[in-house]
Amino acid sequence: MARIKHVAIRTKDPEKTAGFYMEVFGLKQVGLGRNGIYLSDGHINLAILKCPPGSEADVGIEHLGFQVEDVDATLAKLSRQGGKSLTERVNVTPTDASNPQSYYEIKCFGPDGQILDISGTGWVGTD
Repeated sequence: MARIKHVAIRTKDPEKTAGFYMEVFGLKQVGLGRNGIYLSDGHINLAILKCPPGSEADVGIEHLGFQVEDVDATLAKLSRQGGKSLTERVNVTPTDASNPQSYYEIKCFGPDGQILDISGTGWVGTD
């Protein structure tokens, strides 16, 4: 079975956006390209790409989900780096594939308005 190993985000400020993901989630820079910065957690590659000049393309993607060891500490880092919570925290167990909120504990905004799911329990079907 194929595994998701790469997600790309378009942004007007790749350095700021890459700094956010490195600080809040501990991702490491693994590459630097002509139009982007490449990060990884060791399991997935996250490309932070600069929007082309004059492009009408939307910034960002729909959302990213992060499983973290300490939800509260992550939320504190996220807030310090300019992110903010969109929902109240929910205690969940990732068991009901028909209920999208069973996978995350809180939805947040990242630095460019990307929607982030933060979970201490993870998503069904992931390691």
